[in-house]
Amino acid sequence: MDTQHDKSIKRAPGGKSGGRVTMSTIGKLAGVSQVTVSRALSDPAKVSPATMTRIREAIEITGFVPNAVAGALASRKSMLISAIVPSITNIVHASMVQAFSIPMREKGYEILLSESGLDAENEEKLIAAHLSRRPDAIYLTGIHHSPQARKMLMGADIPVVEVWDLTDTPIDICVGFHHSQAGRAVADFVHQSGHKRAATVSAGDERARRRRDAFSNRFADLTGSDIPTVTFEASASLSGGRQALSRLIDEDNFTEGAIFCSSDLLAHGVLVEAESRQLDIPGKVAIIGFGDQDFAQHLHPALTTVRVDRGDLGRAAATHLLKRIAGEPAHNAKLDIGFTIIKRHTA
Repeated sequence: MDTQHDKSIKRAPGGKSGGRVTMSTIGKLAGVSQVTVSRALSDPAKVSPATMTRIREAIEITGFVPNAVAGALASRKSMLISAIVPSITNIVHASMVQAFSIPMREKGYEILLSESGLDAENEEKLIAAHLSRRPDAIYLTGIHHSPQARKMLMGADIPVVEVWDLTDTPIDICVGFHHSQAGRAVADFVHQSGHKRAATVSAGDERARRRRDAFSNRFADLTGSDIPTVTFEASASLSGGRQALSRLIDEDNFTEGAIFCSSDLLAHGVLVEAESRQLDIPGKVAIIGFGDQDFAQHLHPALTTVRVDRGDLGRAAATHLLKRIAGEPAHNAKLDIGFTIIKRHTA
C-alpha cells in the first residue's frame, strides 16, 4: 500500500544540485520505493493514480530521464530507429527522412539521425555508434558501405532499409531507383530533342558519377561525339554550376548543345551563367537538372529535370521497415520507385 505524501515535493540530496538523478532519488522524493518507480515507468497501470502523480511531479522537478537502454534490454524493444544520411541540409535527404519519420512516429518510434558526409569511414563509425544504442531498425542512404559496416549490420540481426538506390543484394531491403537508367533515359531524351553535342556537370558522389557516366556512354553511342564533363568533389552549389559552364565554354568551346547536371542546384548555376552570357536557352543550350526541387519550376525559364518522388520513397521505406519489425519476411526485398523526366522550358 502506498503511503500518503505531502503534495509539496522538495528536492532531495542526489538531485540536480547534488549529483546524478536516479530512480532511487525519484522514489525518495515521491515517498515510494525504487521498485514502485520502475513499475510506474514500465507499466503505469500497475500503480495508483495518486502515486503516479507524485512520481511525475518528482520527475518534473528533477528533470530525470529514464534509462531507455535498460528498458530496451528488458523488453527487447528500444522504440528507436537509427537513420544515417549524407547531409541533413540537402533537401533530397531531408524530405525523404521527413516522409519516413511521420509513419514511424505514428507507431511510437523515435528517429536518431546522423550525418555521414558521403564518407564510408565516417558512416562505419556512425553505424557502430548507433548499433550500440540497440535500435529496433536502421535506415541507410545508398547501397555502398564498407565491408566492416556490412558485417556489423548483418551481425546486429535487425531490419535494415537502404534508400535512394537499388541492388540485387541488399543487406535486408532497399527502396529506390536505378541511377544508371536515369542517366541513359536523359541521354535518349536529349538525342530525341535533336541535340548533336552534350556535356555533363556533376558532383563527386558515387551515385552522381553513375548517372553522369551512364548519360555520357549512352549519348556517345547514339552520336559518336565526345562528351566534355566538369566534376566537383565538393557538394553541389550554384557557384559551382556557374564555374562549370565557364570552363565548358573556355576549355571546350561549348556554346551549343545539352548540359546534364547531377542536381537542380548545379543546373540553376549553369542557367544563371548562361543568361549572363546571353546564350539562347533552349534554342542553343539546353539544361537538364536532377531532383525536381521546389524551386525548379519557378525559375525563368523553368528547369527541365528528373523527378524522383522523395515523399513516396520515404513512406515506402517506412512501410517496408514496419513490416520487417513486425516479423514479416521480406517478400519483395527490392522496391523500384522509378523516375520521371519533367520537360519544362530549359530543354
